Amino acid sequence: MSAWDWQVFCKDTIEQQVVAGCFGKGGDITYLDWLLSAWGWTLTVSALALALALVVGVCVGVIRTLPHRGLALFGEAWTELFRNIPVLVQVFLWYFVVPEFIPVIKQLPTYVLVACGLGFFTSGRISEQVRAGIQSLPKGQRYAGLAMGLTLGQTYRYVLLPVALRVVIPPLTSEAMGIIKNSAVAFAVSIAEMIMFARQASEETSRGIEIYLAVTLLYFISSLLVFALARFIEVQVRVPGFLGAKQ
Repeated sequence: MSAWDWQVFCKDTIEQQVVAGCFGKGGDITYLDWLLSAWGWTLTVSALALALALVVGVCVGVIRTLPHRGLALFGEAWTELFRNIPVLVQVFLWYFVVPEFIPVIKQLPTYVLVACGLGFFTSGRISEQVRAGIQSLPKGQRYAGLAMGLTLGQTYRYVLLPVALRVVIPPLTSEAMGIIKNSAVAFAVSIAEMIMFARQASEETSRGIEIYLAVTLLYFISSLLVFALARFIEVQVRVPGFLGAKQ
């Protein structure tokens, strides 16, 4: 057996015969079809988890900086709870435990439950970054907003958050890239994402090197796309003259 056989991706998953063009026809599925489908599931779970993590994480991060002890304690408890429980455990909790207490959740697709576990885990990390971003701003900005007659909510909306969210774009980029990597836990509840594909396809074809290299490449491409998008956003929204931005 040769060391490299990239035609493995052109073989159908049933007969193990090479298919012209590498894409299945008439109901046949090649390993390339399967890989691209698995990539799609990885991106779907990651996107849903990131959206949830951003919404919840920003809200909790803001709550932690409010001058209200009860809300601040709630934010602290949320952050410490979700970021200190392993993500795989949280996925299992959403898949096996939470539906027993909230039966309606049983109607949700499995990938949504995984996105919830991954999203709430990441929300705890994002809330810490948002808190740090807000508290890194000069206190005078908050006082100035209040002195101008803005309410506390308006001060956050128009003064603090527009700058703080720009400050935390780099760490949020790392979290977005981390979600893509952490989405690999979805294989534990039988979602056909890339790690499940890699395990099953390598067993069926005995071509683990090619399979895992292809999966690694797609993870790298996914993370690179996230980085490029975040970098573009960072350049577009940066405040001239603030934190080293170019005039």
